[in-house]
Amino acid sequence: MMLPVLLAATPAAAAEAEASGADLSLFWAIPFAGMLLSIALMPLLAGHVWHHHYGKISAGWAALLVLPFAVVFGPERAAGDVWHIVLQEYIPFIALLLALYVTGGGVLLKGSLVGTPLTNVALLALGTVIASIMGTTGASMLLIRPVLRANAFRRRKTHTFVFFIFLVSNIGGSLTPLGDPPLYLGFLKGVSFFWTTTHLFHEFLFCAVLLLGVYYVLDSIAWAKEKAHAPAPGAREPLRLEGTVNLALIGGVVAMVLLQGAWQPGEVTLFGQHIGSERLLGVAVFLAITYASIRLTPPALREANGFAWGAILEVAKLFAAIFVTMAPVLAILRAGMEGAAAPLVALTTNDAGEPVPWVFFWLSGLLSSFLDNAPTYLVFFNLAGGDPVHLMNEGALTLTAISCGAVFMGANSYIGNAPNFMVKAIAEENGERMPSFFGYCAWAVAFLIPLFILVTLIFF
Repeated sequence: MMLPVLLAATPAAAAEAEASGADLSLFWAIPFAGMLLSIALMPLLAGHVWHHHYGKISAGWAALLVLPFAVVFGPERAAGDVWHIVLQEYIPFIALLLALYVTGGGVLLKGSLVGTPLTNVALLALGTVIASIMGTTGASMLLIRPVLRANAFRRRKTHTFVFFIFLVSNIGGSLTPLGDPPLYLGFLKGVSFFWTTTHLFHEFLFCAVLLLGVYYVLDSIAWAKEKAHAPAPGAREPLRLEGTVNLALIGGVVAMVLLQGAWQPGEVTLFGQHIGSERLLGVAVFLAITYASIRLTPPALREANGFAWGAILEVAKLFAAIFVTMAPVLAILRAGMEGAAAPLVALTTNDAGEPVPWVFFWLSGLLSSFLDNAPTYLVFFNLAGGDPVHLMNEGALTLTAISCGAVFMGANSYIGNAPNFMVKAIAEENGERMPSFFGYCAWAVAFLIPLFILVTLIFF
């Protein structure tokens, strides 16, 4: 009965402001917690049900939030919030992801590529470097399939895909606003383009070198137990790229992302929501690039690359529900000392009212592990004052801590950053066994949390 009312309320509700969060209790976080637990537990406890019905289950959790919200606060406010999420956040997010997924899946690296420790380290290092140029999603989509093919013959390889997520899908994107969505939001808020390059470089280098070193040791141990099963040496085929038109299309995606930050001609009204014209243009360009990639890439090349639509469909369905159910949690955080998370927010400053960088690092990081790291970054950016000029100068250590927390700790769970889940889905599509949700978190606790403690002691 309530759903038609919500839809009917949409035009009027769209003009409503997004929920402030000051009047929300932590009770409204229950659907988000349920969504997380479903992702974590159902593949283990009811794998068949989850595999066939994860979209319906995700929609159920979203409805469990929206319908009671409409009863308590009115259908206009509920509809306004949902349309804000869909139009302002979800559609631009999934359009960008789709463009990078399709273009990245149209580039085929051919040649003799055997997953030895040195080869794997080289691939992970390359992905870590280019992630700041073409984004963590673009770098992940470009390189995950070559890594899968290079290691297809190996039995001990789970660690390779886990460290790929650590490095290529997260930490590698910390040097420019193109690298990861949180830094792009900072750029839109006035943080200089190369500020992150200069202020996060040492933290990036420390984490990347240490993780690559640890990975090399782990992979060398695994390789020693199975190198006898490596393919017999034969005629060595030189490495070459096919589908290079998609590299130009990826460049088009990157250029459009930059244009959205530099060119903001004004807003248009759509379903009552005021949306920047550049965002609508971005969605149109990303969809056009997706279409161009499909038309220009031979189907045989995609087939040879192991390309399939399942991974992006799974991400689209799950993240639609995640975006909706996490909205009250972010609204509560945005309310600061006026919201239900006030005790948590109070930890970010000392008795003198000065920001505590290491607390910003851990709070922005741990919340980014399970919430979308882009809006989480924005919450703490605003908690730190929200003035980009001050934060780039006197508050540089605080902004560095927020940036590192949001980007680095997005690696702590599969849902901390969208490429994490996409890499997992693509690996599973190719028949690889990936850790469960909690299993992956255990890898993060074992390798990332000690690393982040060292980052805290050395830098913050």
